[in-house]
Formats: sequence, C-alpha cells, structure tokens
Amino acid sequence: MSTSEERSAGLRDIPVLLFIRGLALLGVMSTLIVGLHYYLGARLIVDAQVPQPYAALAWGLLWGSFLAIFGGFIGGRIVGGLAIKIVEWVGFAWMGAFGLLLVSTGLSDLGFWVASFFTTVEPAWRTLRAEVVVGLVIPALAWGFYISRRPETKRVTVDVPGLDPSLDGFRIAQISDVHIGQTLGRDFAQLVTDQVNALEADLVAVTGDLIDGAVHRLKDQVAPLGGLKGKHGVFYVTGNHEYYHGASAWQAEGRRLGWNVLHNEHRVVADGKLVIGGVTDLEGARFSDAHRPDVDMAFAQAPAGVPRVLLAHQPRFARAAKEANVSLMLSGHTHGGQIFPFMFFVRLQQPVIGGFDVIHGVPTYTSNGTGYWGPPFRIGPRGEVTEITLRRVA
Repeated sequence: MSTSEERSAGLRDIPVLLFIRGLALLGVMSTLIVGLHYYLGARLIVDAQVPQPYAALAWGLLWGSFLAIFGGFIGGRIVGGLAIKIVEWVGFAWMGAFGLLLVSTGLSDLGFWVASFFTTVEPAWRTLRAEVVVGLVIPALAWGFYISRRPETKRVTVDVPGLDPSLDGFRIAQISDVHIGQTLGRDFAQLVTDQVNALEADLVAVTGDLIDGAVHRLKDQVAPLGGLKGKHGVFYVTGNHEYYHGASAWQAEGRRLGWNVLHNEHRVVADGKLVIGGVTDLEGARFSDAHRPDVDMAFAQAPAGVPRVLLAHQPRFARAAKEANVSLMLSGHTHGGQIFPFMFFVRLQQPVIGGFDVIHGVPTYTSNGTGYWGPPFRIGPRGEVTEITLRRVA
C-alpha cells in the first residue's frame, strides 16, 4: 500500500475511533451515574430502615426519576406533547434534587466517618440522617424554584477611561442565559421584557443562550422579547446553546425581532462616541468556520480612540480579546453556578464565577444569567437583569 493510501485509510479510521471513544466515555459516565443513584438509595432507603412497601416505592421513584432525565431529553426532541412535558419536568427537577441529596448525604457520611473515631455510630443515627437530609433538601428546592423565576435587578457601575462626558451615566441593560425552552416560556419572556423596559436603559445587550430549542418550536415563546427597548437599540450575540438548536436560524429570528445581531461585527452608537462589538460563541467554531469568533473582525474599521464594549457569551473569551483595546466585555454562560455547590466547578472551565473582574487585562462583567438551564432551581446565585452604568474616567 502506498503512503497516500495508508494516509487515506488512517483518515477513514478516525470517525470509527471517535465513535468508540464516545461510547467508552458514555459507558463510564452511565456506570458512574447509576452507581451514585444506588449509593443514594442505599443511604437514604436501606440504611434508614424504610419499611416495606414504602422502601420499594422509594426505590421505584428513585429509578423512575433517573429514567425521566433521559426520557425528557430524548422524547422532547422527537415527539413532544403533554406526557413528554411532564417527563421533562420530572427529569429536570430530579437533576437538581439529586445533586443536593448527593452532596448532603456525602457530607453526612463524612461526618459519620469522623464520629466513628470517637463513638459508635448507631443505626438510629442513620435513620435520623435520612430525615434531616430530606427535611433540608425539600424546602431548599422549594425556595430555589421560587427565586428561579424572579430575577433580581442588579446595578453595577463601571469606570470607562476616555468616555465622552456626554455619555457619563450611559446605562446598558444586560440579560443573558434566558433559556426559553423546556420549563421557561412566554410568561417568563414577558416578565423579563417588562423588567428590562422599566429601566429605560440607553442600550440593551443580550449575551447569548437565549433559548433551548429550535426556532419553529419556540418562536411564539420568545416573541415577547421582541418588545425589548433601548434608546440606542437591542444588541444580541449567540451563546453555545444557540449552536445546539440552529444558530443561523436564531440569528435570523433576532433580526426579525428588530435586534442588532452582531456576528463578529460592531455598530457605532451615540453619535459616534461608543462602539458596540459582538462575537459569536466559542462553541461556534465546532459547527462552522463562518461561526468562529473573531474579535479583530468584530472591530475592523471601528473608529480609533472610541471606547469599545464587547459582547461575548463566555468570559474566557477575554484571553482572545486582550489585544483588542476593549473598555468593557459583557458575558454570561456561568449562571453563577446556579445550584450549590456547582459554582465551584465553574472555575474548572471559566476564569470567574460571576460579577466584575479584570480578566487578561479586559474589564469584564459576567452575568449570573437571567433564567436557568435544566433543573428549575436556583440555590445560591440569584438570576439577574443587570443595569450597567458607565462612568467617565479622565
């Protein structure tokens, strides 16, 4: 076989290897998740000495909720309907409950291990442990559900060197990670629109992850956001979730709603005194070279010496923007962690969890997100509609 033939054969093998690797990873993850569910049942049902038939019912609920996660994800994309909607709700709710139950049970096991050095851990303690864990998690979930649909209005002031005196006090209303889709719909979109418009901001920034579904499914649910108002317009960039559901179609829908969709481009506003640039999400590069984020392209031919505000969904994009003379970058993506203790895992992928920070020399504000993804809860970080006031610094 010639060298070229060997190379071609090797290239044909790559998809097969990727498929095998994907199956192996799926197998490992599935085994881990099943094991953790069994651990939870062993601690909160078996060790707690739950009597029959309640023990069998509890195990049935445990594994039924586990299956609902996959049933909602798969069924909602294939058939839809009320039954699947219920399965989606059960699955997403269980994702949040499972995380809290697992952390609480794990911490209690750690406490029992420490206590075992000093005394005997009585069986009654394990029954009490199950009661305490469930007794804490249920009200936490209820509170988390309540606040998840009530984003706060957060006000932030950012100093901008070289800002024209006439723009001192210029206000940007930012929403991010609204995630209209499985469990958030038209009512939430209207609530967010009313909350933003009440600010009467100079400009509205929508920094990605607007949705969780295709345009044909969610067009009517998103429609109230077409009523967003800013004196200088509404500006929108894609997030990673747009790429899972047709980013180009959502960009077209954004334009139809009257928004300025920034696909590696900019607009000059306020009589030429401020530049608003936007890049596609980092995930876009996986789908198309045309959707690869490019900050240089975004600010190509932008007027020199004018402050630049960059919209980029993920705060880690600051590394690519560090040489672009950006005065302020607005991001989201992190959700602030959304549910304790997952905010600590955010730092494995992103440079910040949320709030204002200077990243690679780029002043960056990272929203905690306006809606939520997946579990319909926020336990810890509150969702937000952010009012960002620009202050002039000589």
